[in-house]
Amino acid sequence: MSGSKPSSSGPSTLKLVGLVAAWYAGNTLYNVYNKKATNMIHAHWFVACAQLVVGMIWSMVMWGSGMRKAPSLSASDIAACVPIGFFACVAHAGSVLAMGVGAVSFAQIVKACEPVFAAAIGLLVPPIDVKPILAYVMLIPIVGGVGLACIKEGKGVDINVTAFMWASIANLAAALKGKLGGSVTKALKGDKAKNMDSANVYAVMNIISFLFTVPMVVIAEMSTLQEEWDKAVAANGAQAVIMNIALSGFFFYIYNEFAFAFTANVGAVTSSVLNTAKRVIIIVVSSIVFVEPMERNTVIGSAVAIAGTFAYSMTSKKPAAAAKPKKA
Repeated sequence: MSGSKPSSSGPSTLKLVGLVAAWYAGNTLYNVYNKKATNMIHAHWFVACAQLVVGMIWSMVMWGSGMRKAPSLSASDIAACVPIGFFACVAHAGSVLAMGVGAVSFAQIVKACEPVFAAAIGLLVPPIDVKPILAYVMLIPIVGGVGLACIKEGKGVDINVTAFMWASIANLAAALKGKLGGSVTKALKGDKAKNMDSANVYAVMNIISFLFTVPMVVIAEMSTLQEEWDKAVAANGAQAVIMNIALSGFFFYIYNEFAFAFTANVGAVTSSVLNTAKRVIIIVVSSIVFVEPMERNTVIGSAVAIAGTFAYSMTSKKPAAAAKPKKA
């Protein structure tokens, strides 16, 4: 018995490949259906909110049926999750609004700048996280690539300012979510009595994110929501509007759940590298599906930015400290 150790070798390659495939497929389909939904109804906070509702229903079914253990959280645990849920709300809504008012490919190019925001937050928000010098050097091609992608031949700098703003807000919120959420989620996962595996961590954050999104729907869109809904239904039919919102919500939840599961198995650096590669697929697919023009500068700039993000992910991990020899 002492000679066999197969169970401690970690997840199988097949499992990891399956998680990545599901993550990539879900993310790509989410971007497609999200763009279709936001093209149909110009109430993008409402779309973002409705997408979170779909995820909540999925979680309730899983918990209610016993297919997954429900979280067991105290009031202090929930309070610790609130700031993370808030930034999750802003990151999600920012992405939806950016892709709603601009091209999916452009939003993805700007979102490739997320490491720049993460690096700045790491230096400004305690505990201070100083990366290796080479990692900071890799931020230069990221910024330069995004800048080049914004230069149109014969026009100079030509960007959708609103889409750029929302995508940048999403980047900032995602960086803050990652910074503040690491220690909280690690502590929750470490206590087996709380039933907070990667799937339940995401489910709880999804619910809190929804609660923060509702007030924004009321403030920003409630006065015109019925009118926008009627316009969308008249132009596309209620079934098409509902289906695209529902499918975008379903794929949003599913891809995030698989992404969380993959990260839990391999760690943040590997996950970040694959998250970078994922953007290439989304840019290509969205350009084809929505006939989004990809000029030479856009192609070169996005390639440089994504390559820079990949290099940042590879160089940002600090060298592991040498293990101390065990005493006999």
